[in-house]
Amino acid sequence: MRFYGRLRVVESRFGDMADLTQTTLADLDAKPPNGIVFDLGVSSMQLDQAERGFSFMRDGPLDMRMGSDGPTAADLVNGEDAEELARIFFVYGEEHRSRHVANVIVSRRAEQPFTRTLDLAEVVEKALGGRRGAPTHPATRVFQALRIAVNAELQELEDGLHAAERALVSGGRLVVVTFHSLEDRVVKTFLAERAGKTPSGSRHLPPTAAGPAPSFSLPFKPMRAASEAEAKANPRARSAKLRAAIRTDAAPWSAAA
Repeated sequence: MRFYGRLRVVESRFGDMADLTQTTLADLDAKPPNGIVFDLGVSSMQLDQAERGFSFMRDGPLDMRMGSDGPTAADLVNGEDAEELARIFFVYGEEHRSRHVANVIVSRRAEQPFTRTLDLAEVVEKALGGRRGAPTHPATRVFQALRIAVNAELQELEDGLHAAERALVSGGRLVVVTFHSLEDRVVKTFLAERAGKTPSGSRHLPPTAAGPAPSFSLPFKPMRAASEAEAKANPRARSAKLRAAIRTDAAPWSAAA
C-alpha cells in the first residue's frame, strides 16, 4: 500500500478487490466503499510508453503485461500453436482472418522469433494486405487479442464485478467504462441480470422459479457514450461506453447464479 495524502493506492487485480477491500478497510479502520469505478483496458500512458509493449505504433519489447509477472505477448506468439493463436485472435480480437494471420506468424517465427512490437505489427499488416485506406491499423485486433489473453482481462472483469457486488454498501454506485464490445458485453449482461432485466423465457414454457432479488438497480439505460465534441477533442474516447448501477440492499448473488 502506498500513501499520497488522503489517497491510499493498492496495486492488485480486479478479482482480488473484495478481499483486499476488507483487509485494507480493517487496517485503516474505514467504512465499506460507497462507490467503485472500473476504467477498463489499457491506459493512454501505457500506450505511450513503448517499453510496455502495448502499441503497434511504437517499437518496444513484445510484453503487454499490466503487471510484472506471468507470460508475455512474445511468449504466446512464439509458443502457442497456430490453432490456439487463431482462437485468441478470433475470440478476443474478433479478427475474421484469424487462421491466416496465425499461420503467417507461425511460419515466420520458425525463422526468427518475435521480440518487438513493430516486427509483429508489420508481419500482421502484410498478412492482411496492408491498410487499403482503412481508418485503423490492420494489427489493431491482433494486438487487442494478445493483450486480453496475456492479462486474462475478461475473466478478471467478471471476477471484479462479482467483487464489487460484495463490497459495495446499499446505495453505493458502480460505474464501468468499457472500450470494446467484448468487455462491454460482459458488463451489460452482468448488470442486466443483477437488475432483474434479463428475459424471463418463452411465453409457451411453464414459468420458472423466481431468482434472487435484484442486487442492483439501473439509474439510466442504455449506456452513455462520448459526445461528438469530446470524441473530436480526445479520439481515444470515441469507443468508450459508460454503464452505471446502484447497489440495492439485497444479498449478493452467488458467482454461479
